[in-house]
Amino acid sequence: MTKEHRDQLMSLAREVSFDTGERIFEEGAIADRFWIIHTGTVALDLRVPGRPGVVIETLGPGRLLGWSWLVPPHHWHLGAEATSPVRAHEFDAATVRGLCERNAQLDHELCTYVSGVLARRLRSARIRILDLYAPHGAGDVP
Repeated sequence: MTKEHRDQLMSLAREVSFDTGERIFEEGAIADRFWIIHTGTVALDLRVPGRPGVVIETLGPGRLLGWSWLVPPHHWHLGAEATSPVRAHEFDAATVRGLCERNAQLDHELCTYVSGVLARRLRSARIRILDLYAPHGAGDVP
C-alpha cells in the first residue's frame, strides 16, 4: 500500500490488547472489526463437527487478523484466540468500508491486499485439514 493510504488507515486505528487464552472472535459471529497484530500470537481455529476445534494457522506480529469484515454477509469464517499476550491496532470495519467508498484507489489496494491474505489462509486451511483428516499421503502433490 502507498504511504498515503497506510497513513489514512492508521489514523482510524486504536490500540487494543488481549490476554493469553482470550477469545477474540467466534466463527459465525458478526465481523465488525479487524486488527493488525503488533506483538504476540493469535491462533485461527475451525469448528469440526464431533471433534475439538482445529487450529488452522497461528498469526504473529505484522499480520492481518480478520478479513470477513470485507466480504458480505460480514460473519467470521474462523474463530481466533490469543495464544500469548497480544497488542494490536484495531479498525472499525464500517468506518474503513466508508473510507474505501470515497477513495477508489484505497479500495483497490485494500481489496488486493486482503485477497492475497485470503488466498494464503485458504491454502493453509486446506493443507492443515489434509494433514489432520486425510489418509496418509492423500495431500501429496505428484
